Amino acid sequence: MTDVVLPGARDVRGTLDGDPDSGAAIVACPPHPQHRGHRGDPRLKAVSGALTERGTACLRFDYGEWDEGYGEREDARNAIRWAREEFESVGVFGYSFGGAMAILAASSIEEPVVGVSALAPAAGVGEGLDVGGAVSALDCPLQVIYGTRDTTADWEPVIEAAREAGATVEEFSADHFFLGNHERIAGSVADFFAGIRGP
Repeated sequence: MTDVVLPGARDVRGTLDGDPDSGAAIVACPPHPQHRGHRGDPRLKAVSGALTERGTACLRFDYGEWDEGYGEREDARNAIRWAREEFESVGVFGYSFGGAMAILAASSIEEPVVGVSALAPAAGVGEGLDVGGAVSALDCPLQVIYGTRDTTADWEPVIEAAREAGATVEEFSADHFFLGNHERIAGSVADFFAGIRGP
């Protein structure tokens, strides 16, 4: 693990797991910071473990001070920018609020990403931030995973948009926290990125 200070005006720090010389990295966006979301989230750590086992690095980061979703989106974009400076191939993963941030950041940044994977992405993350609309603006492969018993996140609009866009959509018989499913989900996310060839 390597500690990272990300670029930008906000105080954003992260942890890089895996080989920094691997040539490929996934940026992992945590859940809602006002609900104790952070880079040590067990779903992020499980995904990072599955990725690093396959030789792909993973950058898990914490958002800066709460900014109604706008600053958090910029944090995710700055994490992508940092990763693009260090790695040839960069993808983005996020869970819950972080799934929304992954989609919003990847769809609104000039730096290319090879793919986006969103676990239980929330549709409502801030006024004027349209996650469903951002799905259609993505120009890379998208994987969306959701729990059929999830009553926490408003994921339905994102799933509908993902299906309309021809994205890979996977469902688990689980609630929002996916207890007992972390390793299976991590394997699915790692499989998705392994199937994508970077630039």
